[in-house]
Amino acid sequence: MNARPHVVIIGGGFGGLSAAQALKRAPVDVTLIDRRNFHLFQPLLYQIATGSLSPGEISAPLRGVLGKQKNARVLLGDVVDVNPETNSVLLADGAIIQYDYLIVAAGAQSSYYGHEEWRQWAPSLKSIEEATEIRHKILYAFEVAERISDPVARASWLTFVIVGAGATGVELAGAIGEIARQTLRNDFRSIHPEEAQIILMDGSPRVLMPFPEELSRKATKSLERLGVQVRTGVMVKGIDRQGVTIAQDSTELRLDARTVIWAGGVAAPPLGRALAKSAAAETDKSGRIKVGPDLTLPRFPNIYVIGDLSICLDGSGKPLPGVAQVAMQGGAYAAKSILRRIETGEEPPPFKYFDKGSLAVIGRAAAVANAFGVKLSGLPAWFVWAFIHLMYIVEFRNRVLVFIQWAFQSLTFNRGARLITGTTTTDFNFNKEIAAQRTQPGAEITQPAGAAH
Repeated sequence: MNARPHVVIIGGGFGGLSAAQALKRAPVDVTLIDRRNFHLFQPLLYQIATGSLSPGEISAPLRGVLGKQKNARVLLGDVVDVNPETNSVLLADGAIIQYDYLIVAAGAQSSYYGHEEWRQWAPSLKSIEEATEIRHKILYAFEVAERISDPVARASWLTFVIVGAGATGVELAGAIGEIARQTLRNDFRSIHPEEAQIILMDGSPRVLMPFPEELSRKATKSLERLGVQVRTGVMVKGIDRQGVTIAQDSTELRLDARTVIWAGGVAAPPLGRALAKSAAAETDKSGRIKVGPDLTLPRFPNIYVIGDLSICLDGSGKPLPGVAQVAMQGGAYAAKSILRRIETGEEPPPFKYFDKGSLAVIGRAAAVANAFGVKLSGLPAWFVWAFIHLMYIVEFRNRVLVFIQWAFQSLTFNRGARLITGTTTTDFNFNKEIAAQRTQPGAEITQPAGAAH
């Protein structure tokens, strides 16, 4: 056993990184384990997906972030199980690492509510790979439409469906609206990008349910100004290569849409389910682990579960939201709690979340914010959103780069990272569509009246 207590942190996201940094001067040895070698600023992933930013601008190498923290080391590895009885974690490569205290900040993964077959046609937005796949699908759809003469087929390629009207869905829909009506307005000759249909749907009665109803209405109006169709009270029944089947008011409808993006719910990752089983911990339907007031497991006070993987109740008995602020404050609390136990042997006070508010951006100079009881919308909310996001980006260099990109985009509407990289199922559709067109006599590329030259 180490001479000093060994704190193992699983996950280098907001919660895990906050915990590691809070232990900088503590008399402990810290080991942070992550499947990736970088910290990802997830709230801006949608800007990767819509070509505003590049992946490196919202990512920071974990070794670089913690390089000067002498009591911390970073390991690249995939933790697949935890043995609370022996105080050890098991990695996918067979390695076993002992701990005195464990902080599990493994995050969450997208939930398709039992329909994993939808994932191949409707990517979610939880990783850089998924973000670049979505960017590929969005930009490729316009390229395919440029080459297709059949108006029905073209319309299906120019229809974009976003499932889920939380902050991620709203931000994606607004960004795609700006792409179609501003960024690409003069880039094509056979299509009018601004005629694209962008549909944002959710089973809830309104968008941004955690926000006050007044701000939800303003967000809807901002989306509609960008040409986004908002459909609430809608349940998805099926997703395939050709589009989406939905149910609304007891009626099933079919939407032909070659680009579908999933911004729905979340579920626990495999590690969360493995930990719940080995620790006999209670979970909710999505597999998130219920923790005590001190963020630990009931039978194992040296195991902290924080962030999206945990369910912690606030003073009124409601679960805390799965947002970055909860994870960051939980990570800092876990670190201070461990230090208190080491130095004084006392139990820590219950975790208290300080709600700094909620933010969502809809487009250029348009956002909604509910911060410290103050409701803002429009340009003032956008400035608050931009400032807060810039401040929480880990590296100073990235803050500068993101600020420059945002300033340039605000002035020109140009998105400099509009790169079509890799391959997706969209490419298959593209080749199939063009091949079918060649077999039709006279099916040449046509130019609509009034197309730009």
